[in-house]
Amino acid sequence: MPKKAIWISYDLGIKGDFPGLYAWLDNQGAKEAGSSVAFINYEFSGSDNQLLSKLKMDLDKSVDFKPGDRVYVVRMRTENGTQKISGKFIVGKRRAAPWIGYGDSDNDIADENE
Repeated sequence: MPKKAIWISYDLGIKGDFPGLYAWLDNQGAKEAGSSVAFINYEFSGSDNQLLSKLKMDLDKSVDFKPGDRVYVVRMRTENGTQKISGKFIVGKRRAAPWIGYGDSDNDIADENE
């Protein structure tokens, strides 16, 4: 079966099912790729769109996800014959970034009567 290179970023909080996730990652032959990031050559045949749903179903069999848990997948995909990198949450959703407000951007907007 062909393999797809994917990176998984996970945020399970302090009470997450890490044993279930770690067992799944170990069974996949995952490589550590930073804090809460793993690289996997995931065995899969099908379309790029089917990859994410298959991956989610596979993870759901091994991991007891709780509200607030998040899993983000980055992969190469083909669109109109061109290779592109894309990412998507397959568990949970995007939150406000903790670094907002630390940069040098000037967000001071004047109040005006229109």
